[in-house]
Amino acid sequence: MNLTDLIALLPVVILALGSTLLLMVGAWWPARRPLLLSGVVIALIAAVVAGALPSAVSEAARMFGTGPYARFFTILWALVGAMTLLLSLRYGEDRNFPGGEYVSLVLFATAGMSLLSGATSLVGLFLGLETFTLVLYILVAFNKQGNQGAEAGLKYLVLGAVATGFLAFGIALIYTSSGSFHLPEAMAGLAEGARMRPVGLLGWAMLLVAIGFKVSLVPFHLWTPDVYQGAPAPITAILSTGSKGAVFASLVPLTAGLEVGWQELGPLLWVLAALSMLVGTLCALRQDNLKRMLAYSSVVHMGYVLIALLARGESGRGALVFYLVTYAVVNLGAFAVITSLADAGGEPQDYASYRGLGYQHPFRGACLAVFLFSLAGIPPTAGFIGKFGIFYAAIEADYLGLALVGVLSSLASLYYYLRVVILMFMSDDQAAALHPGSGQEHAVLGVCVTATLLLGVFPGPLLDLIRMILS
Repeated sequence: MNLTDLIALLPVVILALGSTLLLMVGAWWPARRPLLLSGVVIALIAAVVAGALPSAVSEAARMFGTGPYARFFTILWALVGAMTLLLSLRYGEDRNFPGGEYVSLVLFATAGMSLLSGATSLVGLFLGLETFTLVLYILVAFNKQGNQGAEAGLKYLVLGAVATGFLAFGIALIYTSSGSFHLPEAMAGLAEGARMRPVGLLGWAMLLVAIGFKVSLVPFHLWTPDVYQGAPAPITAILSTGSKGAVFASLVPLTAGLEVGWQELGPLLWVLAALSMLVGTLCALRQDNLKRMLAYSSVVHMGYVLIALLARGESGRGALVFYLVTYAVVNLGAFAVITSLADAGGEPQDYASYRGLGYQHPFRGACLAVFLFSLAGIPPTAGFIGKFGIFYAAIEADYLGLALVGVLSSLASLYYYLRVVILMFMSDDQAAALHPGSGQEHAVLGVCVTATLLLGVFPGPLLDLIRMILS
């Protein structure tokens, strides 16, 4: 990697060096709040550099893209990382989180997600994925005040290690079959006449196992509710948005060159998408814990995103990227509400804790309602536009049956989303005494709810930008 490549990767370099610097500073000056605010500034600087500084090359070291597509997701994940750190100011203070270690890990995870989103090589894919996954193993178990964090971290670590083995073995088989790690050559080299080479197909099967675990597709989703419930709420926010979104962002260039062999992989992806939507919906209906419900909800939403990946073409890829943005904004906002209501004693997770919340804390109650409406796909929220785009792309690509499954699961989801809203605004009981929240938490909520409504009413500018970066 030469100087030109490093300059092209400058936003990621800023995140990685900033992470290292704050870790070193935190060892000598463990002032939690200044360190977290410094992390916010570093993440915002990386986002600005990614948007303002053009790259002289389109690819760095034949492993990572540095063009508009990669820069777009670098900006998105840097903003997610910055808002995660803002949410952690009071939350980390109440739980005595070590400032240097915490901010360093969040920034490093952000750098890994940015690398993965722009991966143009199987090696880059592995490095980017494991960069933030290793960090999340630690962050999930970061809260040492309870047993749930340790249990969640152990489950995520053990299953994640197995998934990493599948990923490495799958990459090795694809390389054996194609003779290249670089994605365009590797995907084209899998062809044997009109079909995919058997070794390459086996490699893709193992790759899908690893990807299924990372994004919580059924039947690889069993870790999700326990990890969501046990992890700190700000970490659950970045886990549910950035880590899953980065994996799907990497799948767009990964599958772009896979023309031969799609007839073998297509039916398997169809089954994974349908099972994720159906099983996730049925499990979410039975929940009385908000974080566990959002965990199963994420399983359903990853099924929706998989529909867009299957649809391919301009409509499918555009719908996928748009949905990743809207899902990141909405889910981050939902976990921001949980974070703002938490105190030193714990997080309000049971539905009973939210009875009358809309009357006692009207701003946060209204924000949570908007986020849940968006997840359900109710207009005029961003979630409605996102689902409409995915189902339109599916019908256009002749996946009518899968679109119908998606519509039915979306209709069923109204029950478990609106159930929480009803508890907040149509209950005679008053909510338990919850934390009034801090200014930073309210600011994050304001940004997320504004973006949710704006993207639902005026999606055009973002859709135009997505078309430009995908062209």
